[in-house]
Amino acid sequence: MRRAISPWLALAWFGFAVLPWNAIGGSGFFAFQWLGQYPSAAASAPALVQLLWHGRLWFLPLLLVLLAPLVFLWRPATHPDSRRRTARALIAIGAAGLAYIAAIALAIDIEGWRWRELATAFGELPRRQQGLGYGALFVAAAMLVLLCHGLALKGWVRGDAFVAGAIGASVALVGLFTLYPLSRLFLHAFLDSAGNLSLTALLARLASSKVWGYDGIVWNTMQLGLMTASAATLLGFCFVLIVTRTQFRARRLLSILSILPMITPPFVIGLALILLFGRSGAMNALLEWSFGLRPTRWIYGLPGVWLAQTLALTPVAYLVLVGIAEGISPALEEAAQTLRASPMRTFGTITLPLMAPGIANAFLIVFIESLADFGNPLLLGGNLEVLSTAIYFAVVGVQQDPGRASVLAVVLAVILLAFSLALFLIQRRLLAGRSYVTVGGKGDGGLRTPLPRSVVAVTAGLALPWAALAVVIYLMIFTGGFFEKWGLNHALTLRHYVTAFGIAVENGRLFWTGGAWSSFSTTLMIALTAAPLTAAFGLTVAYLLDRQRFAGKRAFEFMAMLNFAVPGTVVGIAYILAFNAPPIELAYTGLILVACFVFRDMTTSMRAGLAALSQIDPSLDEASATLRAGTFVTVRRVILPLIRPAVVAALVVSFISAMTSISAVIFLTSPRFDMATVNIVGRAEVGEYGYATAYASVLIVLMVPAVVLIRVLVGTRVLSRRQAPAGG
Repeated sequence: MRRAISPWLALAWFGFAVLPWNAIGGSGFFAFQWLGQYPSAAASAPALVQLLWHGRLWFLPLLLVLLAPLVFLWRPATHPDSRRRTARALIAIGAAGLAYIAAIALAIDIEGWRWRELATAFGELPRRQQGLGYGALFVAAAMLVLLCHGLALKGWVRGDAFVAGAIGASVALVGLFTLYPLSRLFLHAFLDSAGNLSLTALLARLASSKVWGYDGIVWNTMQLGLMTASAATLLGFCFVLIVTRTQFRARRLLSILSILPMITPPFVIGLALILLFGRSGAMNALLEWSFGLRPTRWIYGLPGVWLAQTLALTPVAYLVLVGIAEGISPALEEAAQTLRASPMRTFGTITLPLMAPGIANAFLIVFIESLADFGNPLLLGGNLEVLSTAIYFAVVGVQQDPGRASVLAVVLAVILLAFSLALFLIQRRLLAGRSYVTVGGKGDGGLRTPLPRSVVAVTAGLALPWAALAVVIYLMIFTGGFFEKWGLNHALTLRHYVTAFGIAVENGRLFWTGGAWSSFSTTLMIALTAAPLTAAFGLTVAYLLDRQRFAGKRAFEFMAMLNFAVPGTVVGIAYILAFNAPPIELAYTGLILVACFVFRDMTTSMRAGLAALSQIDPSLDEASATLRAGTFVTVRRVILPLIRPAVVAALVVSFISAMTSISAVIFLTSPRFDMATVNIVGRAEVGEYGYATAYASVLIVLMVPAVVLIRVLVGTRVLSRRQAPAGG
């Protein structure tokens, strides 16, 4: 008992009596310029010093909370009644400590006390108050551990202190970096220009005809999403039929085209379309030279954004559908042929209905991705205003209106959640009572039925021209940086690559002279930091959800998925509103970028972990426990080696997302922490297309060896299998 409590109690006292309670502004959370005035200045003093020297009496109750656990260090807890009393006391102390820290944090704003009654009781505070710092973090962490240890002593999660601590830490982190920002965003939608809660202000923003009227923001967003989802799902379906059901020679090329968008920043397709169809684009130049047609700006607006999103999201639909198509049992189609059904009837009554769940899922995923897309509407939108760009311009535009941005963000999130729920209910109703099982325990030796010629002709007529356009688009991406001035001067040059990634040698020393090095190094550092944290946290949550039983598990799973369910633009706005001022100041630091990636992408890691854990028999955990191994040892030596594929998937997806994301981080970057995607978009917006395509192509090329390296470093799962005897 003493051994379990003492280190955490020491940590709490270290935070309360030694470390500065408040964060010191300037260079971020990990800056140490506060040491110059430590501990005499109130801004850099520990809570104990603020209490004793500066008369800040609101720290007195927290001091009493920290003194209470000292009783248990000198009191044995071997008797069952004593253990129960100790458990109740630790729960009360931990909960009281956390509640009081939260109360202090919420009571003090950047201008001082939030409520006049507190100012009267404790005196006025100086302006420009700082957020919570190292001291508050250490004390809160210790209080959380004491709370979880008390719950374990009381028998929660079978008395396993490690599991109780993991659940407590996970819930606290998800609450802090998911629920808290989204709730601040929702609350901000009700604030008027004076910062007061006002239902009238909310209704005025919502009732605007520019939002709900015909050709308004919501209508444009829904129209674009439905058009993109329909086109991308249809094209993805055509690609799947060609790859899985025909003998087309270039099937491998189509598979490669399905992977490329995964390592391509989402807005780069729009950038390539500008080079191809813009006023000075290659296609317009060819038409003007051949037929004398004057270049137009048709690419800027709904047609251009729809084209860019369809090109970018068709591979997503393909990846969703290809597994469904490959899993259809040939025996079912052979049975239909035995009953003398024609190829077209077999396709219409067997193949297509069996793919219906996959088609519905592909449509939903593409629709969500379309509404969440930010880069393509920003580059190609022209006069088309959609929710993602409207939110952005409400924050950074000439007429800044954070309240309007909050309302639009809430509207976008509600539309996505409502549409997802509606489509889920429709799918469930249509597919209810039907079986789509095609893979069983018996072998399947049937041959696939050839597609009807008319279906092959239609799918090839739709998919192959689209594939050709995709190839041209990627050629534009990889070659655009080698031309002096696209559309005006097509002389070959390396100037853009030198401008972006130039290196100079002077007096035997290397100098990174390129303009892209700063943002590229920052992006790489953030991605390398966020990827393992995302994988570790996501897989930890997956283990807790799969292997443990505790109250509120489904609610916790829903909380963990919230950041992923809402668009990146909404998450970015929520983070900047929540962490731009006390109680937690993280804005424009590297820490907020890492937190954004970790808690936005952890759902992918969590799902990969749940899928992997579902294949591992729980009896392995029980065998480890029988050998007296603790939960931590079991996870490290039994579970982790068996879920290495999930670890690889989590690391790869997290790394790629951190390297290519734009919608959330564009609100969170700063001159010191600039991201590659934000740098590329900024250059493209001012017409520096050569620089932008050069930077994008380098980013795409470097992603491939990075993904391979992650796989090599993590390794693969090794399972013992019986081998068939060699012939002869």
